This record gives sequence, structure tokens and C-alpha cells, in this order.
Amino acid sequence: MIKIKNVKTLSGKVEDHIIQSDHDVVLDVQGKLTLLPALIDAHVHFRTPGAEHKEDWQSGAQAALAGGVTTVFDMPNNIPACISQSTLDEKKKTIDHQLAQVKIPLRYYLYLGADQSHLEEIGKLRSKIIGVKVYMGASTGGLVMTDPAALDRTFQMAAQADLIVAVHAEDEKILQERAQLFKGITDPSIHSQIRDRAAAIKAVNQAIDLAEKYSAQLFVLHVSTAEEIDLIRKAKQNGILVYAEATPHHLFLNENDYRKWGSLVQMNPPLRTREDQEALWEAIRDGTIDSIGSDHAPHTLEEKKFPYGSCPAGVPGIETLLPLLLDAYHQKMITLEKIVALTRTNIESIFRLEHNDDVVLVDLEKIQEVRNEALKTKCGWSPFAGRKLRGWPVYTVLKGQVFHNTEEGYTI
Repeated sequence: MIKIKNVKTLSGKVEDHIIQSDHDVVLDVQGKLTLLPALIDAHVHFRTPGAEHKEDWQSGAQAALAGGVTTVFDMPNNIPACISQSTLDEKKKTIDHQLAQVKIPLRYYLYLGADQSHLEEIGKLRSKIIGVKVYMGASTGGLVMTDPAALDRTFQMAAQADLIVAVHAEDEKILQERAQLFKGITDPSIHSQIRDRAAAIKAVNQAIDLAEKYSAQLFVLHVSTAEEIDLIRKAKQNGILVYAEATPHHLFLNENDYRKWGSLVQMNPPLRTREDQEALWEAIRDGTIDSIGSDHAPHTLEEKKFPYGSCPAGVPGIETLLPLLLDAYHQKMITLEKIVALTRTNIESIFRLEHNDDVVLVDLEKIQEVRNEALKTKCGWSPFAGRKLRGWPVYTVLKGQVFHNTEEGYTI
């Protein structure tokens, strides 16, 4: 049994909290820590198989625990892509082996990639996957849905299998056309012009239409523009089963950050304007945005220093997700209750997950700088390095085990 003594609840009361466990642990936190449900990060890329030099499930699991995350949904754009029974089974075997090596029983679910040549796998694998991931525009990896008939069929089959369709909503035709317009420009800030808002708006519109056509459940990942928010808000009002995710990089960075970070803040979809940021925060307040996922997409520093055009898109984020939100809480931008909804309870509801007793104990008053050398992610850097944030995870409890979040990282 784990007994956490004198811990603050969301309401500010100080009480004891009991978690059933094979381990006998007593933690007296003396009223200094606050108890929150551990996070579910419904959008990670742990790069396994095929790109383990960027991340694997050993380093990824440690990064997750450091961020108060005990459940992750991993994306399918691996090498090979996770698009079939065989690739799914092989991926699971590799993940289980890597987690066993670090003795972290991280909870995880896997997306199946929608591939135009393997659509029949959707129905077959319905009980083994968390949802179907559709890349409407090309991103990292080779998965992209360019055939309108195949996209239509994907929504139909997912609806029949009662599976959520998670979309990377950028229109591939617009992306290709605009890439030609800006060919040869190596300034990383051009990324936001190439992958402009029109590509996102068109794709979200199309995805909503297909969700309505088949009564499918749609999860729009990493929403980044005010116009997408408006489309999703109206779709919800019309009874369409659409959910929206925001990411910490779109909430806490904007186009102005290219000046400092250059290609390090190149991601898909790209950084948007300060006005788009404000629209995202308003959508959090009014409930249009249902979840916040890290879109943890690590690349090595060497890769991110390649010239624009060769530099991969994506930033790490699983470790800084909760500290950024806790810091925003202190700035009166978000409540603790809303943080819990966006990072745990809404996701449980949307994906119909069984509730568990994993928790994270946070020190709301701890002020600490994000330092690259302290990160657990294998890539070893963050676009938030140098920021001093107020509010950090101290203990994460996963499946009855207590993990103390120090720079060294160890288990009690």
C-alpha cells in the first residue's frame, strides 16, 4: 500500500491519500505538494522502430514519468510504418522488451496508420488499436493519404469499427504547390508560409464533412489556427462527433520565435501568429479544445541543424507539458481543474478508457529552469530551454510504483 500523507487536493484541502500497491511506501509531503491525476499524453512519437537514435521506449518512458505522464498514445509513422497486423505485433514486442529493460510499466496504446493499400486492416485490428491515424498532408515518415476515395473509405471503415479517426489536417496539394513557390529559400521561418493556414483550413473542413457523412468520430490533432477553431466549434454545435487537440508548442510559441530558435521550432503544422495563440487559449476556456497533447517528436540536434529543406520537422515536449501548464495556471491563464480535464479526464472519456489510480504530485511553488542537460528524452534539447517555470512534478505514481523525479531519476 502507498500512503501519501498531508497532500493537497485540487480544492486546496490537506489530507491523506491511499493507493493500493504491492509496495509499502509512506510519503509525508507535509502539505507542500498537490495531488493530480497522472497525465495521458494522447500524441507521442517514440520513434520505435526505425529511428531509435532520436528516442526509444526506454528514454521515452523516463521522459514521460519526469513529466507526470503514465499513459501515452504512440503514432504510427515508424520505419516500417505501423499499418498492418504484422507491423503492429512487431512494434508491440519491441516496446514491451524496451520497457522491461528499464522496469517502467508505462501504459500505452498504439494508433494504426491509414495506408491506402491496407485499409482492410482497420476492421481486423479494431480491438488492438486506440484509433486510426490519417496524414492528410505529408509530415515525418512516408504516410500520407492522397487518394480522396481512400480517405472517404477510411472514415467509413473507422465508423463501422467504432474507432476514432485522428487526423493530421493539412492539405497535401496546397503544401506541394506552396513548396514550389518558395523553392530555394533556406530561412526556417518560411516554413509557416509554405505550410500556410489555407492548407490546414481546407483539410479540417474536409475531415469534418467526412465525419458528418459517416457519423465517424473525428479527433483533429494539433489545431493551430483561429479558422480551424471556428470550424470545429460550429461542427460541435451541429452535433458532429469532432474533438480537438492543442499542443504546448502552439500554445506557448508563435512565429516570432523563429528569430531565436530557427529550425529548432520547425514543426508540422508550423508556428502561427500571436492572434492564433489567443484563439487557442479562448478555445480552451470555452471547451472547443478537448485535450492537450505534447506531439513529442524528437530529432537530434545535429539533424535539426541541417539547412531548411533537409531539416526534419518536430520538437520534443512530453517533459515540459505539465510544467508549462502549471506556470500558465500561476499566470491565471488556466485553472488546475481545466488542466486535469485536458490532460486526463477528457481523454479517458473520448477514448473510453478504464480509469486508473495513477497520480502525480506537483510542487506548485517550485521555480525551475528548463535545462537541456536535465532532460530524459534521448534527443537532449527543448525549445523551452532557458525558461523558468513555476510548478513541477516531484513524484509520479504508476501502477502502484512511486517514481521520484530528480535529474538522476530513480524509483522508490
